[in-house]
Amino acid sequence: MVINRALRLLALCGISWVVSHAQESKPTIYVVGDSTANNANHRGWADPFADYFDPAKVNVLNRARAGRSARTFFNEGLWDAVRDNLKPGDSVLIQFGHNDGGAPDQPPGRGDLPGTGEETKEITTPAGKQETVHTFGWYLRQFVNDAKAKGATAIMLSPTVRNIWTGASVERQMGHFAQWSQEVAKAEGLVFLDESNAIADQYEKMGPEKVKELFPQDHTHTSPEGADLNASIVVATLKGARSPLVAFLSDKGKAVAAYPALLNTGAAALRLPVPANPNLPTLFLIGDSTVRNGRGDGANGQWGWGEPLVEHFDTSKINVVNRAVGGLSSRTYLTGGHWERVLAMLKPGDFVMMQFGHNDSGSLDDAARARGTLKGTGDETREIDNPITKQHEVVQTYGWYLKKFIEDARAKGATPIMCTLIPRKIWKDGKIARNKQDYAGWAEAVAAAEHVPLIDLNETIAERYDELGPEKVEPLFGDPHTHTSRAGAELNAECVIAGLKKLPDDPLAKYFKAQ
Repeated sequence: MVINRALRLLALCGISWVVSHAQESKPTIYVVGDSTANNANHRGWADPFADYFDPAKVNVLNRARAGRSARTFFNEGLWDAVRDNLKPGDSVLIQFGHNDGGAPDQPPGRGDLPGTGEETKEITTPAGKQETVHTFGWYLRQFVNDAKAKGATAIMLSPTVRNIWTGASVERQMGHFAQWSQEVAKAEGLVFLDESNAIADQYEKMGPEKVKELFPQDHTHTSPEGADLNASIVVATLKGARSPLVAFLSDKGKAVAAYPALLNTGAAALRLPVPANPNLPTLFLIGDSTVRNGRGDGANGQWGWGEPLVEHFDTSKINVVNRAVGGLSSRTYLTGGHWERVLAMLKPGDFVMMQFGHNDSGSLDDAARARGTLKGTGDETREIDNPITKQHEVVQTYGWYLKKFIEDARAKGATPIMCTLIPRKIWKDGKIARNKQDYAGWAEAVAAAEHVPLIDLNETIAERYDELGPEKVEPLFGDPHTHTSRAGAELNAECVIAGLKKLPDDPLAKYFKAQ
């Protein structure tokens, strides 16, 4: 009997060890942040976040702490507790910003220095201690470097959105913390999840009254329902970024639609602008990389004409917001959710200037891009299984997508303006090749049929290049034939303005700078 008891005890110990070992062998997703991620009564998004994952495949541990900034999370040893338990294969979702503002040496003594650099400041804390305070980005890098050293994967998130509205637009920028988070993510080669814009997009769909119900306490902290909504949006951005974490999703997580999140790799690292003054009319630009290359900062010496265009307008009278995205066609601008986000910001009296075509000639269902549109302006369609989105899709003609943008803009009380695509630096018989037989001609036909103002950039810019000749045109490009240099972008912007001024009734005339 004693032997049997001993065997049972050993068996029980064996079972206990197996369970513990299995638990330890699973990867773990850690969340570090503040009260918007971890709050009493499941009011932080990382509280219900675990419900979106299969516990048989992954552990999800919410290690965020209310009231903490990146600085105090680091200094109080909260990060040490996470770091010491990290193992290869784990992931850490990092989100700070709500508590990082304010003077570092003033109560509540949690602010850090602005920016992402190596600046420091020696202070005396409100508690009377001496401390060296670093920048917001410095603390984020400590988390990232420690995670990497442990063989774990760090993922950077921008802050959640507060319930602060200007008309129908919710606050998207809470200082520069989202920008600094993204800068660190890009420098460190991380995936950046733009929760600020993703959540704001959803809030603006819902409207101020419905969103107010999700914030019963103040403008920062959500109800449990609001926390669950934000958790689902984090999952959506993980899906959009094609994170390996999607392999661990539960049925609830699998049911969430992907948000088109952006990887911080090269020109894809975007943070698209929003109107600086929501009380002013806004000119939105939509298009591809010839309108806005990369982050609009001249990456690789290449610029889109939308960046210098703003210099021609009086920004005390109108916002000029360049929402073009490199690599997209008219189709993928729509299906990727970019047009939907512009629509959410559109209001009566705004303008939408569009230019597509450079990427519309690609394959409909290529495994790498799948961005092409059907040729022409008719109602022909083709059904495909999109290899990128994994969704069944009905692909339309190039002209159909342009008409969609026009119709939607007008429904919002905005004025659409059509631009034909800028020409490439391709010479034929001593002149720049035009696109009148395809995309430029089709855009012109849509503009005529829909009675939309047309700026024929394809012809106007080609004429300028013809006059200049190959030698002078060469420095106007930042690559062999498609993307312009800053000088080329400025010339193209001048052509846009000249085209506007030639219109019989230029809708933007009163917004130009006095020259």
